[in-house]
Parts: sequence; structure tokens; C-alpha cells
Amino acid sequence: MGQETPASKAKQHRDDSLTVIDNRTGKQYKVPISHNAIPATSFKAIRAPAGPNDRAEDETERGLRVADRGFLNTAVIESSITYIDGEKGVLRYRGYPIEQLAEKSTFIECAYLLIYGALPTRSQLVHFEREVLLHGIMHADAKEFFGAFRYDAHPMAMLTSAFAYLGSYYGEANPSLQGQTLYTKCAKGDSEAFQNMDKQIFRLIGKATTLAAMAYRVRQGREFVVPPTGMSYTESFLYQLDHLSPTDSFSASPSTSPSPYKPHPVLARALDILFILHADHEMNASSTTVLQTGSSLPDPYSAVAAGCASLYGPLHGGANEAVIRMLVAIGSPENVPAYLAAVKRREKVLSGFGHRVYKTSDPRSFIIRKIADEVFAVTGPDPLLDTAMALHDAALKDEYFVSRKLGPNVDFWSGLIYRAMGFPMDFFPVLFVVPRVVGWVAHWRQMMLSPEGVKIWRPKQIYIGPSERPYVAVDEREVIQGLGKEPTATVHSG
Repeated sequence: MGQETPASKAKQHRDDSLTVIDNRTGKQYKVPISHNAIPATSFKAIRAPAGPNDRAEDETERGLRVADRGFLNTAVIESSITYIDGEKGVLRYRGYPIEQLAEKSTFIECAYLLIYGALPTRSQLVHFEREVLLHGIMHADAKEFFGAFRYDAHPMAMLTSAFAYLGSYYGEANPSLQGQTLYTKCAKGDSEAFQNMDKQIFRLIGKATTLAAMAYRVRQGREFVVPPTGMSYTESFLYQLDHLSPTDSFSASPSTSPSPYKPHPVLARALDILFILHADHEMNASSTTVLQTGSSLPDPYSAVAAGCASLYGPLHGGANEAVIRMLVAIGSPENVPAYLAAVKRREKVLSGFGHRVYKTSDPRSFIIRKIADEVFAVTGPDPLLDTAMALHDAALKDEYFVSRKLGPNVDFWSGLIYRAMGFPMDFFPVLFVVPRVVGWVAHWRQMMLSPEGVKIWRPKQIYIGPSERPYVAVDEREVIQGLGKEPTATVHSG
């Protein structure tokens, strides 16, 4: 037998805990450490009598709260889906490096991986892909639904509404109608519950492209297209977007003879890789929104609609559109130095650089740069490409941006690719939603399968408003005026 070393001995006797001394009382507390994390609820045991600077609303005697504005260092869930190391620029789905998946896999295969936890066998993949594509067809009533929007409605507003609308069709998917354990029964091995859950997952992924295509075509006054047969997920999506024949409108049968039109294979594969890169990204704003909403146990369509609304925000889903607007504003490569100088003076914003999580470089940006070259070879170079390259190279050589770790992210190149493929800028967030539906349902499913059950997410707050005060009659109140302290005047038309 080998001799025990001091290092191994120390490892065996390591105390995985945190010792906290409350200087208010002198008491010592021991907090367990698991997976390099501490349970926030442990701090509720750290209590003290109210001090001279404490308010009753601080609830000092009820234990400490953990303040973390914007969730900068709070883990809200244990997950086995996606791992990100922002310091090293690492992104893995279920342990598989994103670089390998982008090179060798397909979006549908990655969807299976993210949702079910392992790469599928050939028969499993065929079954999953078949179910997803078969569930792409929408009820004919959807034509009237989309027709009710204004001609200039934003496609994200339509898509968010459409996901919620979708839930109204499937009563068997709604825990409010079927009982709150409809999905949580899966954690106990209920086979019927699993079948019901899988059906909703097939529907959400399959209909995501159909709803997105309908939002695209209604803006143009074009007939909607029935999803074709015999095409891949992204080929089917591109077909629904661009197919011109009226014979494949919703008035036609899915068995109608197909048109010779088929999306360009390079563009279909490029979109497939882009979908892989956007499928999941751990606890981003929209995924967290889906889980927050899902924790109250609504149907999954409502949770996805909430995630879609979150992604609609320009701080989340609008970054690639902002890149294009920035490049248009710069105009030409010779204007890049002046623009970067304005960024340093905080007069302009540098879109497409830096990331909330990645502190070196976004690993997806290297993959997407290669895709861009392949797409431009088919579509022709975008007039903004020279400006983009000049900005890209100048920023990477500038110590101001290098020292702040502002490297290009996935949004810098994706906007150029979407623009080259002919998508309008306000459709860019939709192209983010379609693949991200997979990540949303993967996290939602993981939550429903939790052995501990689902607890509604109810964060704490730190109340800093007025203490208790008596009601004052309307004629005796102090006048409080000023911008933000009273309603502003509204100009009414008509």
C-alpha cells in the first residue's frame, strides 16, 4: 500500500464549510459549502437585536438576507445542461464542447442532447426529428390570428402572442385544467406524464419555425406555407419563409406535390450551425424568465411566451440588430478610428463586443466567423463587411478594449450573416427565439423532473420605503411635485 502524503491527508480532512463571525453579536456560524456554493438560507440563522441604525422594515431579528442586484453571483438552480467558463471562453452542452457540436452535429441532434441528456442513437434521432417536424403544422385558425395584427406589427410581438395563443389549443397541456402535478409526476416515473410532456416539447420546437415564418410572411401580405416533408429543420424553416407558390398555402393539403424550390444547402447548414450556437446559454435572462414563470406551474406555452417577451428586450435579443445599426452609422472603414474614439469618450456604444459572462472571448464568435465567409461566398459580400473587419481588427489591437476584455461576441457576426441572407433587422430576435426554444424547454423539463419537487420562485427584497405612517385626508396633504413624482401630461389626439 502507498504511504499517505501530507497533501492527501489534508484533502481527507478538509472541512468544506464557511465560518462566519457576526461582529454585531460575536456569535460564530458554520455554513456548508457544496459545489463551491453556499446555501443562502443558511444566513437566515444569523440574527441580531435591532441596532440604532436599523429600521423595523430591515427585519434584523429574522436573519440576514443576501443582496444580489441583477443576480451577479447567485445560483438559482442546480443544472446539468450547459456549462460556461467565462474566464477561459468555454461553452459545453451536456459536457460536449460547442466547437465539436458545431462541426459534427446538427441542430435537431443538439436539441435531443440538451433535452434528454445524451446524444441519440440513429433510431432515437429519427424518431425525435420525425415527431418535431410532424408537429410543425398549425391549425388553419392561425391564419385569422396573425391576420388580426397591424401590417407593421413587430414580429417579436406577434411571436410572443402566438406562443401564448398556442397554449389555448391544448387543454391536456395545462396544469390549471388537469391538476398541478401534470408534469411533476414525471419525477416519480409516470409514463403517461412523460408522454404528455414530450408531446408539448415536440409541438413547441416543431411549431416555433412555423409561427416565426407566419410572423415573417404576414408582414409582406403573403400566403402562409405548410411545412414541407423530406427536409431538415432549418431547410423547412427557410422553405416556409421564402416559398412563393400559392399551392402550398394553408388552403392546400400537406400532401400537395412540392415545388422544385429548395433552400441553398450552404445557407441551410449555416443557419443550422447558428441555431446550435443559440440553442442554450445557461441562466440567461430569458431562460431564467421561463423558469420563474414555470415555477408557478402554468402550461409550457405560457412559460415560453414569457421567455420570448424577455428576449424581446434590446439588452438580450436585440444585440445583433444593434451591431448592424452601428455599422451603418459608422458608414465606411475610414470612419472607424473616429467611432472608437467616441466610444472611449462614452459618447457611442460598441455593440457586438464584450459579454456579461465571457471575460476573454466568446467561443461562438470563432465558429460564426467561419460561417460568415461561407455564407458571403454564396450571397456575395455585404457592403458593411469591410467596415466590420476594420472595426474588428482595430478594436482587437486597441489596449483600451483589450484591457477591458471587450472581444467580439456571437452577435457581431450573426447580424451580418442574417442581413446577407436577406432577413430584415427586426426579424433578427426571432431567429434567436426559434433555436432558444430548445434551451427553454430543456430547463423547464429539468425543473419539472426535480426529485425535490417544484417550488415557486419568490425572491426577497430590501424595503427602503417609508415606515408606517397614518392616512391623511385629501385636502390636508402636502403637495409633492416634480418629474417622476407625479403623472406627466399626455397629449391626446382627436
